[in-house]
Formats: sequence, structure tokens, C-alpha cells
Amino acid sequence: MKRPTILVLGAGYGGLSTVVRLQKILGTDQADIVLINQNDYHYESTWLHEASAGTLSPEEVRYNISDVIDAQKVDFIQATVEGININDKVVTSSVGTHTYDYLVIGLGFEGETFGIPGLEEHALSIANVKAARHIREHMRSQFATWSVEEEKDDSRLTIVVGGAGFTGIEFLGELGNRVPEWCEEYDVPFEKVRVLCVEAAPMVLPGFDDELVTYAVNQLESKGIEFSIGTPVVEATEEGVKIKTGEDEFEFIKAGTVVWAAGVRGNRLIEETGIESNRARVRVDKDLRAPGHDDVFIVGDCAFMINEAIDRPYPPTAQIAMQQGDQCADNIVALLKGERTTDFVPDLKGSVCSLGSDDAIGDVMGRKLTGKKASFMKKMVDNRALYMIGGLGLTLKKGKFDVL
Repeated sequence: MKRPTILVLGAGYGGLSTVVRLQKILGTDQADIVLINQNDYHYESTWLHEASAGTLSPEEVRYNISDVIDAQKVDFIQATVEGININDKVVTSSVGTHTYDYLVIGLGFEGETFGIPGLEEHALSIANVKAARHIREHMRSQFATWSVEEEKDDSRLTIVVGGAGFTGIEFLGELGNRVPEWCEEYDVPFEKVRVLCVEAAPMVLPGFDDELVTYAVNQLESKGIEFSIGTPVVEATEEGVKIKTGEDEFEFIKAGTVVWAAGVRGNRLIEETGIESNRARVRVDKDLRAPGHDDVFIVGDCAFMINEAIDRPYPPTAQIAMQQGDQCADNIVALLKGERTTDFVPDLKGSVCSLGSDDAIGDVMGRKLTGKKASFMKKMVDNRALYMIGGLGLTLKKGKFDVL
């Protein structure tokens, strides 16, 4: 009798957690587990802001998929997913076609430009390892070029960061530490550099406690970072961005670097499946299945769930994605055994937002943390994610231990 095929698309937090859990609880004779991912490595997307600022190298934020999967139980295929046909139960990739009995979609996020003219062409996005490397090299190039120009263009040293959410603030925190180092390296006067965060919403870090937000903004401002809140970007050009500052008032900010961190959406392939979605995010059933499709599970950034206690969506965090991966695996195993699936209920430990390598804010188990204590907790959260996927070996190899 043919073994059922479990096809997992994407080796992000959700997809990889699903595979690691499946290989632990399934024998080789129970199912064929197939993982398709564009790269042969997994990257810690919650570390990309560090790679983008150059405080971590791209190599430090990723590890080989082969280090955490059991090749005797999992068939890993390095390929780009190009199409998903849920009616015929076929996935098309850059290397061919793949059939399945159960499908897990964990294809991750894409940057959301909200249709702002010029943004996709002229802004940089903290999207993946290669993009992070490009942002780092672009900013270094601007500093290096300014230092050798006879007629110096100070706008080269202006960095505009779009978005004051989690990613934007963490990136600004890294820049707060990194910019002075670049100034010293390239003989650039610190006062020539401008780092500006623009945010359309009227707040910074929505969802965080007001006291913690105030601490974060004060810390970043003390490092020379400026904030323009409630001022949406309306256009991006090769020379900078245009922001709306009032009813009929606009300002153009000339900038050598524009980094967009103001929102994400799910993978566009979701929109081609026929599954109802909003910005390529599917409001999944309580057991993580796509509505109306008993053999399709969706995890991570492509999944949308409501926290009924506060009637707001759960944030697309690594913490939740990994828990979804574990629950998804358990539910697939239950279906293989002819048993009922279990609803996914997130076990939220809290949130920690870094403000550089030695500072952070956090709300952990109902306790508010700032400064070095929060920074320590952030590193422990990062290390725990490594441990959950690859055990002690991966944690010792890739973990963060500069905790003092």
C-alpha cells in the first residue's frame, strides 16, 4: 500500500517546525515527508535587521537545512515553488511537479508596499538574507562614497526607515550602534548623518505598553534617531521619499538610503490557489486547515487567526509560527490515524523588541523589562528558537551568548 505524501512548502519557522516535529513522531514506513525550499538553508528572519545593519554577518543568521532534518525520513528538494493546484493536488516547482496527500503551506512573507508609487523600485526591504546583505553594503557604500567626494552630497548620509513597528524599531536600534562605527571608519562627522523613521500610523510599536514605547523612543532619540509619526509616505523616487505632513502639506526628504519596514503580506502564490485570503493571508480554521480543504494546512506568515479574547489578529511572529508548525504536524498525524484534529491555541510567552545589541524592551509573562535585562531575555528567546529546531548542537553553534 502506497504511503501518504506530506508535502511542506517553505523552510521558515512554521514549515521547518512542522518537518522537525513530523520526523520525530513518524516512522519511515508511515509517510513520505517532502520539504521544498528555495535555498538549502533556513534563515532567522527575526535576525535580519542585524544582518541589514551589519552587526551580524549574513552567515551568522542562517544554518543549513541538512543540519536539522533526518535525511532518512525527509526528502529535501531545493527548488522554487511556482504554482499550487489544490484541486488536482499538484505543486509545480522549478524542478518539476510534486503530488501530495497532505499539503503544508509555509511560504513566508513578502513586503507590502500598499501601492505607494515608486516604493517597490526605489526602496530596500528587509526581506531575506540576500536583501539584508544588499542593504548593509548599500549603506556602507554611501558612507565610503561621501568620504571621497570633492563636492560632498550630505543626502548620501540620510537613511529613511519606513515603519515604526517591530522590524523598523529593531533595525533603528542596530543603526543607533552601527552608524557611529561607520562614521569613525570612513571619517564622517556624526552630525552629518541623519536617520529618520517615518510612520503613517499615529503610534510607535502598536500593541506594546505605553511606558515601554516611551522608553524605546527616548533611547533611540538619544542616539540621534528622529521620528516623524503620523506622516505617511506617498511616493518614493530615486532621490528619496515624499511624505504627507498635513491636510495638503507635503515634504520631500532627499535620502541616499530608504529602507521599507512598514508591513508584510503572505506569499503571492496563495492568491492563485483560489483559497480566500486578504493580502495573501488565509483565515485558517482552528486546526490550521484552509477553509473547505481538509488536506491543506497553512502556517506562519500566510496564516491568519483571531485572538478571540481581544478580537484582534494574532501577530505573525516566529513564536506563533513555530507553535503552529508543531500543532500542524500533530494534526496531520491524527488524520493519518483516523483521529480528530486539535484546535491551535497559542501559548504566548510575551514579546521582546531589541534596541541594539545591549538594549531592549519586553513584556514577558506580564512583567515589563527594559535595558540589559530585556536584552538578555531577547537573546534567550533567540537561543530557545534554535534549541527547539536543532537541539543543543545548533544552539551552541549559532546561539547568542554575549549576554552580559
